[in-house]
Amino acid sequence: MRPTRTVNTVNQVSVPDYSFIQYHGQSDGSTLHRNLVRMWTAINAQTGGRVGATVHAENGKVAGGDPAALRLLIDGEIQFYTLMGGIIGTVAPVAEVQQVPFAFSSAAQAHKVIDGPLGDFIGAEMAAKGMYLFPHGGFDNGMRQVASVARAVAAPDDLAGMRIRVPPGQLIFDTFQALGAEPVIIPANQLYDGLASGQVTAQENPLAVIEGFKLYKLLRYVSMTNHMWSGFNLMAHLPTWRRLPDDIRDTIARNVVAHVQQQRMDQATLNARLRQDLTRRGLLINDADQSAFRPRLAGVYSQWRERLGAGCWSLLEAEVGGLG
Repeated sequence: MRPTRTVNTVNQVSVPDYSFIQYHGQSDGSTLHRNLVRMWTAINAQTGGRVGATVHAENGKVAGGDPAALRLLIDGEIQFYTLMGGIIGTVAPVAEVQQVPFAFSSAAQAHKVIDGPLGDFIGAEMAAKGMYLFPHGGFDNGMRQVASVARAVAAPDDLAGMRIRVPPGQLIFDTFQALGAEPVIIPANQLYDGLASGQVTAQENPLAVIEGFKLYKLLRYVSMTNHMWSGFNLMAHLPTWRRLPDDIRDTIARNVVAHVQQQRMDQATLNARLRQDLTRRGLLINDADQSAFRPRLAGVYSQWRERLGAGCWSLLEAEVGGLG
């Protein structure tokens, strides 16, 4: 039965039947934040005010960053969260398949893959861990690039000994280790300080992260390696999701699809112009020889094929071709 609605008699403002907290790890100027705010505003309007949500950029500044916020979701302390597959993989390992290096040639190809059978497979595994993965719920961040204080990266040897920040997630750590770098795990909300203090001298992220977190103030070189796709999977706390009435779930799900599609377009436009914008800020941008990196990763592909399982790996290769 639907909860009884209450009204604040002082100002006649209806209190939503269902009030949610939505976290994400990006800045409040990001296309992700803007579209999540629009999404929940639309849901509120379309449900006649029955659903309300507050959207918190940078995970509400929670200590511990993304991993801590993921635990809050699983525990039900927040109800909705967006997160990259590599970090979800610390709880549901198959989600790391989204971070397989040099698997996707473009963000558009990655969207097609995660919107299909592979996405369904990941969602089923996540449900066993208490997370509901929205079908067609993969917001975009873009292809990941290496950016450094010290030197450009044109070929794998340029990564040798480079202390590079990576997010939590074993596959991305293994990838840079195999390429000769020294990966260091730092939460996104501590990335600027990590670069400023010299804890790391490089980081790898889509161009929008360099802009959104103002990393251009510290970085000198941006190398277009396109080594991985980066996106944000929209998830709900599974018990909360299952308790919602069908009409509320339908409204949320419909808006997720619409706003994911809009955000993907917004992000593509942003990433396309940022190369010029960052050049104007004084950063030196080069195109890396991507074909030189993949042969160095044969061991990573072999290890992760076994780790993710033949079924998961086959779903990936059915879309992107043979790896390793």
